[in-house]
Amino acid sequence: MTHKQRHKPGHKPLYKVLYFQVIVAIVIGVAVGHFLPDAAIAMKPLGDAFIKLVRMMIAPVIFCTVVTGIAGMSDIRKVGRVGGKALLYFEVVSTLGLAIGLLAAHVLKPGAGFNVNPATLDASAVSSYAAQAAHGDGVAGFFMHVIPDTFVGAFTQGDILPVLLIAILFGSALAMMGESARPLIDLIELLSKPLFRMLRIISGLAPIGAFGAIAFTIGRYGIASLLPMMKLVATFYLVAFLFISCGLGLIARACGFSLWRFVVYIKDELLIVLGTSSSEAALPQLMEKLERLGCSRGVVGLVVPTGYSFNLDGNSIYMTLVVLFLAQATNTHLTMVQEITVLAVTMLTSKGATGVSGAAIITLAASLSVIPIVPVSSIVLILGVERFMSECRALTNTMGNCVATIVIAAWEKELDRDAMKAALARTGGAVIVAQDSEAAMLAGINREPGNEARRSAGRY
Repeated sequence: MTHKQRHKPGHKPLYKVLYFQVIVAIVIGVAVGHFLPDAAIAMKPLGDAFIKLVRMMIAPVIFCTVVTGIAGMSDIRKVGRVGGKALLYFEVVSTLGLAIGLLAAHVLKPGAGFNVNPATLDASAVSSYAAQAAHGDGVAGFFMHVIPDTFVGAFTQGDILPVLLIAILFGSALAMMGESARPLIDLIELLSKPLFRMLRIISGLAPIGAFGAIAFTIGRYGIASLLPMMKLVATFYLVAFLFISCGLGLIARACGFSLWRFVVYIKDELLIVLGTSSSEAALPQLMEKLERLGCSRGVVGLVVPTGYSFNLDGNSIYMTLVVLFLAQATNTHLTMVQEITVLAVTMLTSKGATGVSGAAIITLAASLSVIPIVPVSSIVLILGVERFMSECRALTNTMGNCVATIVIAAWEKELDRDAMKAALARTGGAVIVAQDSEAAMLAGINREPGNEARRSAGRY
């Protein structure tokens, strides 16, 4: 038996496979949350600790990936070109998500029949969200926030975009230095190896994190809390599914790959996102898998982190759908002009939501503050089901971001289609495992144009 055969996931006992462990943990978490709610609420630190461990790794992983990816690009102008294409794609697809949410609210009318009097709502329940939304500094403040106060501060404040900015500048500087920068690039590549090993260790704790997060959610809010708002939750899940299967499915087909085979390929990461309600919980692992799939390291390093702030398809659907739901529930009539205003405002505010659960409520409050026709106090209607909706939102964001990366890689001719076909063909259970992640990571670098010549010259 060869080395590869010994490590095929299909040859492992099922109980040792990560996705099976996460599924079992989620099922147990639901049961504990339902039957032992007090004990389940006490499990919250397990989920929070896992997310903190992953977020601890995000900054150094993004820095190493982006720096080595950009430094390996033969044409530094490609950085701006890839970024421009990514932002164009993000805006088109996100706007599509906003429009779909608006259309679904009109067709399915999830808020019809509630007949809520806004004067009877407890505005204090949403006062903290409204206060946080009021502290925003608009578009200029958002872009100023991308620039860290210090170089080290980018790694300590916990946001992705400042780290991405530092990494792009640093990688570009190394690329301009040419051969003299090779020792430092090699050092950063070497540093990335133990980082990915640490990430594999942390990923093994995913079932514990998923158990803690889902147990808390069910224990705190209860499955019964879904019943009064089931129409809204069901509408959101249905629209998100249609967006993924039809919208992203057509984009994937046009790009030359099967979306559903890709879903199987990243099933471990999707289950982690489902269990933790956080798309950031799987960000480093997804970057590694996208490189293994055939996307060049430079494209992955630029598109994935940027997409976590600018390509939130799930948040886009959520924003317009929920705004119109609240209008319908409170019998607030919106004219066509006001609905177009909703679309324009949410197009901006949806960019401020991160992949972590809870941020969407703040951006929703910010949107309603700009559109004062719908009372901000009406947000209290969705607080009981917000956590359940955040899971679907995070899954949709993750899928949209992954598809965007593959599309941009194909657009830039930075997609190894043979590697992609081989990886997706093995989705039945024999996908390359993490033990070979460092080799696959370097393979992602070596696939970039211009690196073949450098390898023959002894630079790799």
